[in-house]
Amino acid sequence: MRTIYLECAMGAAGDMLMSALSELLDPAVRQEFFETMNHLGLPGVQVTRRDAESCGIRGTRVEVTVHGQEEHSEDVDLHTHAAHTHCHGEEHVHGHMHPGEEAAHSHHHHHHASPADIRAMVEKMNVPAPVRQDVLAVYDLIAQAEAHAHGCPVGQIHFHEVGTMDAVADITGVCLLMHMLAPQQVLASPVHAGSGHVRCAHGVLPVPAPATAWLLQGIPWYGGSVQGELCTPTGAALLKHFVTRFGPMPPFCAEKIGYGMGTKDFGAANCVRAFLGQAEGEPLPQIAQLCCNLDDMTGEAIGFCTQVLLDAGALDVFSTPIQMKKNRPAVLLTCLCRMDQADEMAGLLLRHTTTLGVRRTLCERYMLEREAITVDTEYGPVRAKRARGWGVDRIKAEYDDAARIARQKGVPLRQVQQEVEKSAAK
Repeated sequence: MRTIYLECAMGAAGDMLMSALSELLDPAVRQEFFETMNHLGLPGVQVTRRDAESCGIRGTRVEVTVHGQEEHSEDVDLHTHAAHTHCHGEEHVHGHMHPGEEAAHSHHHHHHASPADIRAMVEKMNVPAPVRQDVLAVYDLIAQAEAHAHGCPVGQIHFHEVGTMDAVADITGVCLLMHMLAPQQVLASPVHAGSGHVRCAHGVLPVPAPATAWLLQGIPWYGGSVQGELCTPTGAALLKHFVTRFGPMPPFCAEKIGYGMGTKDFGAANCVRAFLGQAEGEPLPQIAQLCCNLDDMTGEAIGFCTQVLLDAGALDVFSTPIQMKKNRPAVLLTCLCRMDQADEMAGLLLRHTTTLGVRRTLCERYMLEREAITVDTEYGPVRAKRARGWGVDRIKAEYDDAARIARQKGVPLRQVQQEVEKSAAK
């Protein structure tokens, strides 16, 4: 399976992730990436690739400047960029600084951007629609984290203008690179968050900072011996959005390796390392199977619950005739869902059925890799699903398209389906 594995032994930040992933591109495609980044339409933003070195290891550092100013010049206590936010009506937070630097920055006047401003900016960017969707999803995570840290609604969060442009560029760069590299899965190591404390405009904060700690919920991380903030809110949000599993690297056949360098010297190689290749022998994906026995519900009520579960994102819902106590005919209602959906789905089963309990079983499943394609046929373009893996490679026409053509042409449905399979094989 085509896999990206991110080694976060020195944390993660947007610029470091972008730098590491950019090294996985072929040179010509990499040039195309930087041309796209410099024509996003972000005011004053310039994205430049620099050669960098840490502890004798060569890598890449992508430098983002806004009107010629590099954001980390204000965040001198960090090895990379952090989000700058405040709530409407409170004193502006200028990020993390060395002791005594608050006064040096207090006279600066900056404009601010709301989440709505960010959305409007992103929607105008000249990148594929899936990239814009990823950027907005990551920014939503950051806004939620900052709102939680500041104790105010998301709508009242405002981002420092320079930090906004810088962070949007970092996030867009990572999302665009993920789109261009098109991995089937993204894995990562546990995240080194750093340790100690950092000073900001409001005082001294523990590492990881509150917003970062909120984003790292559900992600394995550790403090280590390095004094300083290694994982930023932007880095944590990007990992949370893209990574499907954290842990040791599985058996891996690497095709390319990228090094994304930070700017600070910690006495250890300050980089994120990205591997692109084929992962072998990784654990089978797990799903939850939720079941309950029902002997006192009508078919309509069971059907309604089935639709509620499917609308909430269940992978599948089905019923099986069974026999219960006193020889009563009954129904076994089964819901298949992702592991992170299990609690929500169990709650829906308890709410919309008469059961007093729901059984949960963890299941591993073998899966074919699936993709949506369009097949050119004698009837015109037809949408289809392609499934591959385990010695299987098959095409199946989308029913709605096949049925529409069958009705229009007056031919059997199976004839359209066979034409799709034949055309796809050419």
